[in-house]
Amino acid sequence: MRPLLLSLGWFFVAVGVIGVFLPVLPTTPFLLLAVACFARSSPKLEAWLLEHPKFGPPLRDWREKGAIPRKAKIAAVVMMSVSYAIFWFGTSPPFWRATLVAALMIGPAIFVVTRPEPGA
Repeated sequence: MRPLLLSLGWFFVAVGVIGVFLPVLPTTPFLLLAVACFARSSPKLEAWLLEHPKFGPPLRDWREKGAIPRKAKIAAVVMMSVSYAIFWFGTSPPFWRATLVAALMIGPAIFVVTRPEPGA
C-alpha cells in the first residue's frame, strides 16, 4: 500500500503544481490530498510539504483549524460563479438542469464561505 500512496502523493503534487499556472485548476486541494497520502507513506515528504514556504501555511491552517484564507474563499466563489455563468449563457440549459447545477455548486460554496479564516 505504501508505494501506491507514495505514487498518488507525487501525482497530486504534480497536479497541484500545474494548478499554480492554470487558474481553472485549484492547487491547495490537490496538495491536501498529497499531504494525506504522504502522511501514510512518507513522513519526510509530508513534513517537506507542510514546511514548504509557499504551500505550507495554507496546508497547516487547514490541518490545524480547517481554515481557508479570505482571498481563497473569494477566488473560489468567484470562479464558481463565473463557471455557472459560462454554463448558463454557453449552453442555454433547461430550467431543471440549471437548477440542479446551481444546487450542486451552492453546497460547496457555502462550505467554503463558512470555514474559519486563519488567525481568526
